[in-house]
Amino acid sequence: MKIVVLDGYTLNPGDISWEAISKQGDLKVYDRTPEDKILERVGDAELVFTNKTPLRENILKRLPGLKYIGVLATGYNVVDVDYAKANGVIVANVPGYGTASVVQMTIALLLELSLHVQEHSDSVRAGDWATSPDFCYWKFPLVELEGKTMGIIGFGRIGQKVADVASSFGMNIIGSSRTKTDQSARKNFRWAEVPELLRESDVVSIHCPLFPETNGLINRESLKTMKSSAFLLNTSRGPLVVDRDLANALNEGIIAGAGIDVLSVEPPSDDNPLFKAKNCIITPHIAWATKEARSRLMDLASQNLASYLKGSPVNVVNK
Repeated sequence: MKIVVLDGYTLNPGDISWEAISKQGDLKVYDRTPEDKILERVGDAELVFTNKTPLRENILKRLPGLKYIGVLATGYNVVDVDYAKANGVIVANVPGYGTASVVQMTIALLLELSLHVQEHSDSVRAGDWATSPDFCYWKFPLVELEGKTMGIIGFGRIGQKVADVASSFGMNIIGSSRTKTDQSARKNFRWAEVPELLRESDVVSIHCPLFPETNGLINRESLKTMKSSAFLLNTSRGPLVVDRDLANALNEGIIAGAGIDVLSVEPPSDDNPLFKAKNCIITPHIAWATKEARSRLMDLASQNLASYLKGSPVNVVNK
């Protein structure tokens, strides 16, 4: 049985193994696949894996032999799941593999905004401390998190773990979610709808999926409701935030800073307005990409495939 991986390089640039998947069929791995090469490379394969290579209706309808799409990620908006379902193609994703790593990146961005560790280190290396008349100095405001409020949009697995860490800093937590799970054991926690959360939070961290109703959730109007001292964090999906609106909000002092691991278009154009925005930390969509998380992703994707081949598919997103 033929298995094709359309864009394997990001998951595995060579430091982990495809063996668990290759044992289940005749495997061909491509580092990257442009759209005009998808049909040629998939050919008559029944099993396909994709990370970010889009599989829309115009492609799927020309692959009648395709039976299974494994998404090498949690988000599956790169696949036309409705068309796949209507035509008997199983689509399975990999939830939960990167929770610890995404939480770690979220907190790293928050701490960098609060303390400007890299910029102060750069300043020391540039000689500023050696020439300082005082025993210490700081070039940016330093923010203590204890007693501040973090608002978390999307209170699922990742959002709850972020709340755990924020609580350990002494922060109060406001959560917003479509499904309000029992959080009665949490101290200094309450639920709120997004508008109230934005108004009341000192830090807003986004961990919700990208759906039509959440596309552009953070825009000029919603940003204007936030505190001028607030930080915005996004380690979820880029299109949840309107890039230009966030850049304007930072440059105009509407909010104080942003830490983002995702952009609305990836890779971005070199004129993305956030590149020149004030107090904006941008990382290249790497919150998920620790070796440990990628190894888990590989293992779980292999298990998904094995379950499908046994006739009991799991993590199916288009039931």
